Amino acid sequence: MEANDETMSASAQRDGQAPLVVQVVRQYAPGRGGLEDVVGNLSRLLLARGYRVRVVTCNSLFTDRERLLPASDVIDGVEVVRVPWSGSTRYPVAPQVLRHIRDADLVHVHAVDFFFDFLAVTRPFHGKPMIATTHGGFFHTRKYAAIKRLWFRTLTRLSCLAYRAVVCCSRSDLDLFDTIAAGRTVLVENGVDTEKFAGLASSRPRRRMITIGRFSINKRLERLLDATARLVEKDPDWHLDIVGSPSDLTEADLRREIAARGLVEHVGLHVAVPNETVRQLIAGASIFVSASDYEGFGLVAVEAMSAGLLPVLNSNEAYRSLADKHSVIRLADFDDVSKASEVVEAALADLISDPEATRHALIAAASSYSWDTVVGHYDAVYRDALAE
Repeated sequence: MEANDETMSASAQRDGQAPLVVQVVRQYAPGRGGLEDVVGNLSRLLLARGYRVRVVTCNSLFTDRERLLPASDVIDGVEVVRVPWSGSTRYPVAPQVLRHIRDADLVHVHAVDFFFDFLAVTRPFHGKPMIATTHGGFFHTRKYAAIKRLWFRTLTRLSCLAYRAVVCCSRSDLDLFDTIAAGRTVLVENGVDTEKFAGLASSRPRRRMITIGRFSINKRLERLLDATARLVEKDPDWHLDIVGSPSDLTEADLRREIAARGLVEHVGLHVAVPNETVRQLIAGASIFVSASDYEGFGLVAVEAMSAGLLPVLNSNEAYRSLADKHSVIRLADFDDVSKASEVVEAALADLISDPEATRHALIAAASSYSWDTVVGHYDAVYRDALAE
């Protein structure tokens, strides 16, 4: 296989000559989220480049763990194998993954969880070359922070030794993993489907915000609701749409929080809605907001930029890294909802002053995260790992 070959023939795939890359990830379609999107887009584009691809994942969604999904499937041309699991959704134990990497040429593990540690410990037995992508590690919340730091510095450090490359999907991940895996880390920022919502945001600036993502504690949706309440006090035209699926928080939890703040008329809650509905909501909005205290990369914020939505983001490490590259992004401290609401108002004022220029800057900034570029970086990492 020549280093400059970007694709392999279909006949080579049929004959089994193309390398088989097994993507291992705790959740996949029909689940929806940033991790699922990344693995889905990467797998689909690897097929187009001539690789054979298999995804191994858990056999139920964490939001509905009693409903078992089919043991095997094909989604967008990608073979999907689902294995039984037990334990916590943060560390799902699924040892049957070993059965499905026996014929792999390369194993690609996504996120730092059971799969990451288990496949590292069992590498003397399966012997497969492996790479891993960090996806923020496991520091998404401050809960059990001391234990997490100890685990990271000991067990995660040892597990990294089994991987030929540790791919960091953000600058903050690179800085973190360099402390335990120097010489193995490589920066490949996440790809984003910049066509999915391209240019959809309202061409007329409006007092309408949207946030998209799982209903998890680290997203701090209660802070967004507090900031929205402050905005509504000043101008009742303000509206927030919350789009996502239940996680640590349920739909009932959020409806209770919305009602407690008197925001029923000013906040729309959209649970597990199809992309067409999301497109319609984006088309009526001007600002994307996130009060998240931790992100691995900030994929949804970039998707929002591709739509022409102006992001107002909590000043966490990943969002600061994005803002350092793209000055059009606004950062706010959502611990101070009064000041955060002022940043939102200032963002809308800037948008009103020059909507076309702002919109153009947002879409141009998002274009640098196109998957066409990112899959080329992964292709290079794969080739190095296979050659090694």
